[in-house]
Amino acid sequence: MTLNYIWLGFFLIALLVGLTKLIFLGDTMVFTTMVQATFDSAKTGFEISLGLTGVLTLWLGLMKVGEKGGAIDIMATVVRPFFRRLFPEVPADHPAIGSIIMNFAANMLGLDNAATPLGLKAMNELQELNPEKDTATNAQIMFLVLNTSGLTVIPISIMVYRAQLGAANPSDVFIPILITTYFATLVALISTALVQRINLFDKVILAYLVGVTGLIAAVTWYFAGIPQEQVQAISNVVANVILYGVISSFLIMSLVRKVNAYEAFVEGGKEGFQVAIRIIPYLIAILVAIGVFRASGTLDLMVQGLSSLLEALGFRSDLVPALPTALMKPLSGSGARGMMVDAMKTYGADSFVGRLASTFQGATDTTFYILALYFGAVGVRKTRNAVALGLLADLAGVVAAIFVAYIFWG
Repeated sequence: MTLNYIWLGFFLIALLVGLTKLIFLGDTMVFTTMVQATFDSAKTGFEISLGLTGVLTLWLGLMKVGEKGGAIDIMATVVRPFFRRLFPEVPADHPAIGSIIMNFAANMLGLDNAATPLGLKAMNELQELNPEKDTATNAQIMFLVLNTSGLTVIPISIMVYRAQLGAANPSDVFIPILITTYFATLVALISTALVQRINLFDKVILAYLVGVTGLIAAVTWYFAGIPQEQVQAISNVVANVILYGVISSFLIMSLVRKVNAYEAFVEGGKEGFQVAIRIIPYLIAILVAIGVFRASGTLDLMVQGLSSLLEALGFRSDLVPALPTALMKPLSGSGARGMMVDAMKTYGADSFVGRLASTFQGATDTTFYILALYFGAVGVRKTRNAVALGLLADLAGVVAAIFVAYIFWG
């Protein structure tokens, strides 16, 4: 599946729905809304790209310091055996491994601003190994799909939104999100490995998977045993201490290795502006398509259809008001965030719907945004099976979120 078909699909579906509403329902404003959405989405895409410039400059500069100082090599050594098997096309000593590790670490800590530039750097480094520059490699697909699964150990931003909207215990979604996002990531890893014929029964892969599963279980057990009001505070402190510790280690290692950290930072930072400019057309293209799709009312029709289907099959339909967050998440991170906030405002932050919407928001990442951003940054147009595998991880996250929500709050 290529970006071309996805892009055209959004527009054509929106056109059909818009024409149907105009002809049969007499909705004369539907195309006005859709046209306005194109301009709004284009503006949003540019603002996102512009806003990324500073963050990209900062983190790509710091990554260059860490790379020249040897800190990234040290960090990569710990998990290199695991990543060598997940990314067999990438040489063991290639700098992409370090960038991938840093990207995953930032995602796990819920540090979106740090994760994006690190992910873009990793994708650029993987592109250096790509013999067909317009076609995604297995390594790029594995990296992207694991990103879309959105493994997050500390969902800081979601807990902050819940606190602002009056949740009695903003962190009561912490463990459900941890379980859900890990399940989505596990499905992403296994499905992609099967497609790429990676041996999941390799002793090293099994050892790491068991170890990570044990770590997730230990974190879950620890936070389950402390008062809810302490969860957000501890999570916030841990995430930021680790982040600043990483930055400090980069600077200290550069001092030990007698590397000119300032020059290294400037050298790496120059790439940030170039990357930000390069992604603008790709990002605007996908965001405009998603904006029109949403403005046409197609998403609302999908929710209504799912509600009717669940009721016809005899299932509970109390989860339906939270589904817009799940359906929007693969399309737009800000859109899904808006849906989550709307659900909490309408039904209450501590309602079943409010908690389930929060869990949906933390379950996975924004597939199409990541697809457009990361592949667009390196000029990859033929995405092969990346979209299908990413959406499979999204579906796994949604299903897991529903089951976990009914267990915790059903």
